[in-house]
This record gives sequence, structure tokens and C-alpha cells, in this order.
Amino acid sequence: VGMTSLLRQIVAGPRVRHADTGLDLCYVTENIIVTSGPSQSYPKRAYRNPLDQLVSFLDEKHGKDWAIWEFRAEGTGYPDEAVYGRILHYPWPDHHPPPFRLMPVILASMRNWLHGGELKEGGVGGVSGGIGGSTDAAGKEEESKRVVVVHCKAGKGRSGTISCSYLIAECGWTVADAMARFTQRRMRPGFGEGVSIPSQRRWVSYVDRWARHGKKYVDREVEVVEIHVLGMRDGVRIDVEGFTDEGKKMKTLHVFGAEEKIVVDGPAKSRDSSVEREEPGSAVESEADVSATESVSSVKSKTKKAKAIIRSFSQRGRNGTKADGIGLNNSQLRPEPASTVEAANNSNPPAEAKGGAAVILKPTSPILTQTSDVKISARRSSKAPTSMGPTFVTSVAHAWFNVFFEGRGPELNGKAQGSGVFEITWDEMDGLKGIMKMPKAFDKIKVVWRAVGAEEEVRQPEVVEEVPEVRPADWKGRSDVDLERVGTEVDSEVDAEVEEGERAGVKSSGPKGEDIGEDEDTKREVGAAAKEPTKESKLP
Repeated sequence: VGMTSLLRQIVAGPRVRHADTGLDLCYVTENIIVTSGPSQSYPKRAYRNPLDQLVSFLDEKHGKDWAIWEFRAEGTGYPDEAVYGRILHYPWPDHHPPPFRLMPVILASMRNWLHGGELKEGGVGGVSGGIGGSTDAAGKEEESKRVVVVHCKAGKGRSGTISCSYLIAECGWTVADAMARFTQRRMRPGFGEGVSIPSQRRWVSYVDRWARHGKKYVDREVEVVEIHVLGMRDGVRIDVEGFTDEGKKMKTLHVFGAEEKIVVDGPAKSRDSSVEREEPGSAVESEADVSATESVSSVKSKTKKAKAIIRSFSQRGRNGTKADGIGLNNSQLRPEPASTVEAANNSNPPAEAKGGAAVILKPTSPILTQTSDVKISARRSSKAPTSMGPTFVTSVAHAWFNVFFEGRGPELNGKAQGSGVFEITWDEMDGLKGIMKMPKAFDKIKVVWRAVGAEEEVRQPEVVEEVPEVRPADWKGRSDVDLERVGTEVDSEVDAEVEEGERAGVKSSGPKGEDIGEDEDTKREVGAAAKEPTKESKLP
């Protein structure tokens, strides 16, 4: 028992444990409980919350007035029957925000349950008479006793995103107060924020704007027109991804190739670079695209056209403020100068090296997302010190944004702007922070987007209406997830697979679901116990 308790303490790490039971859970408020994902079988139950103990605790403290909301695209690890079927599923990948169209449904289902709605197969029933509709004392007392039990894997990022969003949208809390409460109740002092991933925090700010402006949300397909990269280093690959399978998976929509990269300004690139500078009078061919057949005149024409386009660009703000045309002006694309010629030509520049190329990434075919949620991923690879050595992944990062909010949809009464630019610096992206200082892939990236196709209004269900859940992931887990991590060797076959298809995005931004830094649970589990293998439809 002593060793088991020690293992659970190690895995819980920076998270607060329940004082009476030692379980990895906390009360964010009197009716919102957050817990890490429980397990019903060994070896995981030795260092995670044992499912039977969690259920016994909830039965003892709350009788039949509890229900679970789970968000694990990787699978819960237990069948619904193990918790009396008292569970609703809204899964999405770890380390990421959810498709925003799920937010109104998740928050409405929690609201209805807490105010007296009954659990039904596939959702939560409406509340007769609306909130506060119970006229008898017994009904009001029953309503006040209910709790929602929220969990993902660690009970931190995904659970914190939803808990804070509920406090903001349904209880009137400010973003600052909701974030502070979750951190105070969930984290040990000095161990950082409860919700720490920038894209998840961005989603919480979106929820605040959505709630303050009438809870209007319109989902649209999005075209990524082009991407402008400032200070792009050698060996960098940029991907565009989106959600699929109701948000349970992410799909690689496009991997930019050498023929789609136009270097506008910047230092000359080394021959090992995936992006090489086009010099006058020569057609430069990337090693990654040796079969390219573009002529010298074609390359010159493309470069000349790109520079002309940039000169005509007018800047657009981060939140999609209107400009005369889509794009950016030339001065915005000019990189910081490299300190020395040697630094510019070094295929393995230090992490703090300044400069790099100003690049336009112009897709040869349209890049279309299924929803208004867009993910931009970057991966940098560097060769080993010896020229004959392998190439390793040295940096991975990504960022999510939603064009309805970047187009000021809430502030424009649901009529979001149809085009805009989302910009973000390397340091503001989601990624591995704290374990090592990753070399930058670029200084800043600007994504030019426009809405295409029909608009779809996503209405939050009224309190008297039934609220549906989402089809759950396989509770036994997935076994087809191959994660790429910083420091792993680049596999050209993996790169080819990414360009072709879809993968389960349990972690994020590399060719098979990049791990932007293993979460604390995963790192502690190695050595604590053997890890068990974990195993397209329109969103609701």
C-alpha cells in the first residue's frame, strides 16, 4: 500500500490531491470536481486513481447526484458500465483545444445536469420550466446537490479549459478569476498555471467573447490562402491541420513542399536547407524535391511575382481588422539581419541565432479546413555534428486559431469578417518549454485566411432542450498512434505518410501527431510502470 501511494504521489506531481482520500482530484467549486483519468486495471491503477475507489468516493459523498464528463480522444480506459452509465463523452486530442463548435454543447449539457436535467442515452434532458423552474423545496435542494465530475488524462489542460469556460459562460466569472480559481484548486503552489497551453488559453478567451456577445457562433470552412514566415531558419517544415471525426482526430491537410516556398528576402541558405534562396540567373532545387522540373525562367517569374504581390500587400491586424487586400507589406516580411555571414551559412545555427529568410508559402492547390478551427505546425530538423550523420528533429511547435473570433464575429453580431491574417511569434506558440531551449524555426508567422462555403450557425441548446453528446472514442484505447518527439531521427517514409493522410492526434504537430513535450504524467510513468499500448464525419 505504501509503494502504491508513493507511485500515485509521483504521478500526480504538481497537482493537488484530495486531503481525505489521497485521490488525484479537487473541487474547483462545490459542484465542479476535476480528476485525472481513472484506471480499472493494473499496472495503471497502481499509480493513477483506481476507478473503484473514485466511484466509491462519489457514491459516498454525492449519492446519485454525480455524472462524469470526459474529454479523452485516446479513450477513457474503462467502459461506461463501470460508472453506472453515468457519463457523457466529448473527446478531443490531448494538448489541444476542442473544435469550438463543441463548446456550446458541452457547456449546455453541464448546465442542464446541474439544474435538474436527467441523463438520457446519448445526452442530457432539458430542465422543465427552465433554470430555477422547480417550485418545490425538494426540487431546489436536489438541483443544488448535483456535481459534474470532469476528467481528461491528467485533469489539467482539457479539464481546465472546460471548467474555466463553464465558470465564465454560465456563472459570469471573469477570465482572470476563473483561471486563478482553477490554478489555486488544482495545482500545488509554485508549479505553474492550471491551464498553461497557449492555444487552450486562447480558446478560453474566445469563450469569454462568445458569452459576452449573445453566445452566437457561426462555423465555416476556411481556406488557408498563404503563409508568410519571418526569420525562417534552415530545415523547417510547415504543416496545416484541421479536425476530423467529430474532433477526435486531427488531419494533416497540407505539408508545404520546396516548390511552394518563395524566398523574398534574407540570408543565403546552406545546401542542406529545406528552403534555399533563389539567386538571380539560377534555378535552385531543394534536396527534398530533386525531381522538380521548374525552369530557370519559371523560378525567376515566380520570385518576381511574389515580390510584386508583397509590395502591394497592406497589413492586417491579428484580430482580422480590415485591410485593402489580403496579405502583408514588404517591410513586414524583412527579417532581422544575420550577425555574420558564417551564422547565415551554418546548417546548425544556435538557438539564439537571429535572422533567417522571409518566405511566402503559397500552396499549389487550395487548403481547406472542415471547420473554422485551423492548426499551423512547424518542425525544424538539424543534421548531426558530422556531415554524414542522420538528421534529427530539434524543434516542434504549433498554434490553433479560430477564424470566427479572429474575424471579430462576436463583436460584429455573428457576422464575422470573411478574411484576415492571424499572426503569432515563435515564443507564443504551443511547444516544449522548460525541459530544453529549443532552437527557433522562425521569428514570426502570419497566416492569410478566408472563409469559404456556406455558413452554419451553431446554437447553444436552450435549458429546456435535450443536449446531445458526441460518439465516444474506443474506451480500450488506440494502438495506431506513432508519436514524433524532439530528438528523434527524421524518417522520410513518415514524411510521405503525413502528406497522404490522416492520423489520430493524441499529442500534436509532427508528422504522426507531434508530442510538444510529454506531459508530466507520461514522463513519470516511464520507470514507474510499463506503459500499455493505446489503440470522417462532420462535427455535431
